[in-house]
Amino acid sequence: MQLDPQQTALVVVDMQNGFCHPDGSLYAPDSEAAIEPVTGLVDRARGAGASVVFTRDVHPPEQFEDAHYYDEFDRWGEHVLEGSWEAELVAELDPRDDDLVVEKHTYDAFHETQLAGWLDAHGVKDLVVCGTLANVCVLHTASSAGLRDYRPVLAEDAIGFIEEDHREYALEHADWLFGEVVERREVDFE
Repeated sequence: MQLDPQQTALVVVDMQNGFCHPDGSLYAPDSEAAIEPVTGLVDRARGAGASVVFTRDVHPPEQFEDAHYYDEFDRWGEHVLEGSWEAELVAELDPRDDDLVVEKHTYDAFHETQLAGWLDAHGVKDLVVCGTLANVCVLHTASSAGLRDYRPVLAEDAIGFIEEDHREYALEHADWLFGEVVERREVDFE
């Protein structure tokens, strides 16, 4: 799959200590296993001149106090609190000044963030999506991209998950409904 680096962004979803480090409150071994494949994609995207975007799931401690229905702390417990070690990107990922780091407060990196405006300002039309978790933030971010007329390409072997069947569901759903699913070696930023 050839992608024009001038109109492509690699979107790295939530590769944070809280999800990818064994001391994280929502640690998943397969999220940690995704670190190396993700860093390889980051290197390849940068080398080709494609944009790189990192998302960080960050929650102010009081975010869900007045929630009517949507309450991630009720579902997952407190996690990636604003200003915490858990909310930081894993050490292996080192954002550069020209990368975009998006702080998000929901599963969807487009919801009430600067992401769409930044992508449009940089002429980005195609997104290679990787990161964690497959059936949560990766799926919701990629589907939101598709609904906004970006082309979401999910790098299936650079996506973390809790259970294999969750990953399979997310990738099959994405491939069928709004995006494309490929192995990372198939992505050519040229």
